[in-house]
Amino acid sequence: MPLVNAKDMEAKALAGHYAVGAFNINNLEWTKAILQTAQELNSPVMLGVSEGANKYMCGYEVVADMVKAMIKSLNITVPVALHLDHGTYEGAKKALKAGYSSVMFDGSHYPLEENLEKTREIVTIAHFLGATVEAEVGTIGGEEDGVVGMGEVADPEECALLKSTGIDMLAAGIGNIHGKYPANWKGLQFDALANIKAKVGDFPLVLHGGTGIPEDQIKKAISLGVTKINVNTECQLYFQEATRKYIEAGKDLEGKGFDPRKLLAPGVDAIKEIVRIKMEMFGSVGHGND
Repeated sequence: MPLVNAKDMEAKALAGHYAVGAFNINNLEWTKAILQTAQELNSPVMLGVSEGANKYMCGYEVVADMVKAMIKSLNITVPVALHLDHGTYEGAKKALKAGYSSVMFDGSHYPLEENLEKTREIVTIAHFLGATVEAEVGTIGGEEDGVVGMGEVADPEECALLKSTGIDMLAAGIGNIHGKYPANWKGLQFDALANIKAKVGDFPLVLHGGTGIPEDQIKKAISLGVTKINVNTECQLYFQEATRKYIEAGKDLEGKGFDPRKLLAPGVDAIKEIVRIKMEMFGSVGHGND
């Protein structure tokens, strides 16, 4: 199946009261593990790629070509969207030109009017190319590619204005953060989420910082209209822990255990494990052929 945009998968998630996982990829192993798990679980999936990861993997065209070829070679039949995560204005245009089927234009650091203007431009380009657009108002806490946000709670009125630009998904801060959650984290602010939903109606909402949010809060967020949940740090932590155990056990010193295919295998299996856990938590399992 060729890449799809997020329009149908988000609409079906909204109607079916589940969320699609957007898992960030960093290399071939990451991509393969997530695609194989999505296929095994018959789940739609979004592959998120930050601008930093795009640079690391040699550019937008390389990433897009790799993902398309892998979908074909692995015979992936569930819906897959290739999504730029936290894209700049120029980055979003480059991703669309390279064949990404979905982009996030993060204009949250601009004054509201400039954010709205630039978002409209990206929406026009993306929709002409058959791609979808996610935009953000307010900021998500933590750090993403060197950009630090304090975790503002989004203004519902600003959310409604951003929706009016023609976007397909809205990321709005409700106390969520990127990276590990601190011990004193107060949790998601569901009153804020309810106020946002009251302003934008039945519209796909995005929850960033999906790593470490308790399951009950995840499920409540989905019940209030969240249809896309981003996961990055947790995959990295699972990969790191499995790789550490392999090396500390001296497995890399046994036979050809130093072969990258063997060295990275435990980490790949660990990514599959956490992606499975998240897909089951999000409720997307079995919805790949809806």
